[in-house]
Amino acid sequence: MSTHLDISKVSIEFPTAHGPFKALDGVSLKIAKGEFVSLIGHSGCGKSTVLNIVAGLYDATEGGVLLDGKEVRGPGPERAVVFQNHSLLPWLTAYENVELAVKRVFKGKKSKKEMHEWILHNLELVHMTHAADKRPNEISGGMKQRVGIARALAMEPSVLLMDEPFGALDALTRAHLQDSLMDIQKDLNNTVIMITHDVDEAVLLSDRIIMMTNGPAATVGEILKVDLERPRDRLALANDPKYVNYRAQVLTFLYEKQRKVEPIVSVSKASKKTCQQAASA
Repeated sequence: MSTHLDISKVSIEFPTAHGPFKALDGVSLKIAKGEFVSLIGHSGCGKSTVLNIVAGLYDATEGGVLLDGKEVRGPGPERAVVFQNHSLLPWLTAYENVELAVKRVFKGKKSKKEMHEWILHNLELVHMTHAADKRPNEISGGMKQRVGIARALAMEPSVLLMDEPFGALDALTRAHLQDSLMDIQKDLNNTVIMITHDVDEAVLLSDRIIMMTNGPAATVGEILKVDLERPRDRLALANDPKYVNYRAQVLTFLYEKQRKVEPIVSVSKASKKTCQQAASA
């Protein structure tokens, strides 16, 4: 398969009171169109930093990112981001929150009627048309996240970037949204990069799992190809030997090969906080 997204030898440093803090060191990854990739690793391994560089929110100190052969410079609608916090504007309805993204991308390209139909279509993808006129404080956490996903999809991105999108949800809601995401990705064939701390989520959703080494100067440790037939049924996979083996490989990497240890260098509380914020995942 040809490369859709090329993360090439990306390193990044952040200034601190005690000198440069190197969060990432030589991260390289080639991702194909329609591939679902998960980034997993301990806190502080730079997962979110990788995502922010692909989103164009951070500039790499070294290396760079190519999307369909073009260098990524700054944010763009072809790369939509879904955060753990839904980030909906509280004074707008679900419909209006999605409308903001649609107007930004399609103003002058779609008629008013076409934009209206497109907003409803994306709300329907996440089963939220019934709550189109409700504000965020009138719907549940899972429903807010569905609207956030609809808003991202409405931008018609070729790459969907998801930073622990289900991390704050209860287990049942999380499972429902995982299933919805698999259905949407199958229909739209978006390229997805998702950060997660959940091993089962990574194995269930991914075509490949990118396991990051501990920071600072984090990089790609191992890459696991998940060869499980789609569509995937969580109940059927629970006792599938291949699923269990993939899960065990990720756990082995996280808790044996990359056991989290405290740094031996003593730094001030302020400096440590700065470093943790720079490398937060």
